[in-house]
Amino acid sequence: MQWDAATRYKLLLRLNNDIVSACTRHDVFLAIANSLKEIFHFDRLSIHIFEEKTNTLSYFAEAEGVAPIEISEDIRPLANCAIASTVIRSGQPFIIPDLATRNYWQSVKALQAAGLHTTMAFPLVVRNQVKGTLHISYVREPEHFEEIVAFLTEVSSRIAIAVDHMMIYTRIRDSNKRLRRQKEFLESQSIFGQKLGEFIYSSQAMAAVIQKARMVANSDISVALNGETGTGKGMIAQFIHKLSNRNGALFVKVNCPALNSALFESELFGHSKGAFTGAQTSRVGRFEMADQGTIFLDEIGELSIHLQAKLLQVLQDKMIEKVGESHPKNLDFRLISATNKNLEKAIQEGFFRSDLYYRLNTLTIRIPPLRERKDDIPLLVEKLSADQSAETNLSPPKFSESCMRVMTNYPWPGNVRELKNVVKRLIILRPGEVITGTEINKQLSGLRNTACPKQMTLAEVERQHIITTLKSTRGVVGGPEGAAAILGVPRQTLQYRMRKHNILAGSLDKDKTSLSPMHV
Repeated sequence: MQWDAATRYKLLLRLNNDIVSACTRHDVFLAIANSLKEIFHFDRLSIHIFEEKTNTLSYFAEAEGVAPIEISEDIRPLANCAIASTVIRSGQPFIIPDLATRNYWQSVKALQAAGLHTTMAFPLVVRNQVKGTLHISYVREPEHFEEIVAFLTEVSSRIAIAVDHMMIYTRIRDSNKRLRRQKEFLESQSIFGQKLGEFIYSSQAMAAVIQKARMVANSDISVALNGETGTGKGMIAQFIHKLSNRNGALFVKVNCPALNSALFESELFGHSKGAFTGAQTSRVGRFEMADQGTIFLDEIGELSIHLQAKLLQVLQDKMIEKVGESHPKNLDFRLISATNKNLEKAIQEGFFRSDLYYRLNTLTIRIPPLRERKDDIPLLVEKLSADQSAETNLSPPKFSESCMRVMTNYPWPGNVRELKNVVKRLIILRPGEVITGTEINKQLSGLRNTACPKQMTLAEVERQHIITTLKSTRGVVGGPEGAAAILGVPRQTLQYRMRKHNILAGSLDKDKTSLSPMHV
């Protein structure tokens, strides 16, 4: 072949035309490989992408020709790739006519072991940045060696532009996919994605919580929220996210009690298509969804000890590996956790890892129970009544002074969540009517006698309230009419508290205080 200027121009034009029609990374690589094969012979062709953040190389697409086993991994540290490293550092082609002269490099030994004798590598430079490398290797040194080197030196700039454009297109396409997945996630999690209204409070206890939440919002430190069930830990977590500089990305909630060993890694880290039986499509895990945003680990104290170890590794490294994939992915997320447990006590009893505790607990915000912020109860009743009546299109009831006194002095073991459910029931059962103290007493069957405030412990009040609610549902825990729905807690949470208080689900004689086993 003649390698004069006119011939080289025709070759470049043909290569450009082939590349322009390609639509995927595979198509671009195939167009380059096929075009070059028509011009001259080679035994191996590969294109590598350089990732500056992780200092790694990865294949742009599959390699063509001889495939050395030792360098078949998709992602490799740049330090293990001496030839590519030399090209990237210098920004200049690196030509080795005889690999035997460089066999002290492991990557060169791998090429030799595959029967290759000669190699040449060229930088792919776009906007004065080395985006990757182009490698061509031979079993024997080819004819027209210098002409091929000169041609590839020139053509590498065209290949660099094509590769860069395809990488940009791929990122945009993947970003659009990610946005669609985020939208689907938000729609599927609409129960947790309710509009975040302003906080209603007048108590000093709640004012201190809001002040602390505002102070930590724009830092990236891990925040641990501690408080009883129903105190609004999830709302405080969302509040922190909304005030942070991450509010343009997702707030992703993980309900830790619902995680089990079989689904833990798939749920949190995702999986690739075909990773296991039934994996018909690839799945994005919760941590990847929270990339650039906030991940909220709710009721972290319920997570089993062996799953805590897996979680700790991700929180430390901020890297995940999808099930069915062998290369890690770096993530950037802000961590907020919540629990209603005493984790220090759980550590002493061997139920919680101390290293995970310190990873979560950079700063703790305690959310006070409703009985410690009685000044907020009238305001909350008014706001909840207005919201729920608008939702149900029913007139809000009128709360008498005696009713409000009873509600203010009730210990509210279910906290704001329980208060919300009581208000909603009253709107449905007594729309527009005056609610007296006597009538609200009937609703609050677990009312603690205000004259004997220490007659029952909080645990006893909670147990009695659960039993009373289960009586009203005839032992049904789940479903829209079940006790969990009435109490406003997830079924798993209610089942956990029933086990904790030694309450059995099922039908109940009104005169008994325990339940016989039945349906859940």
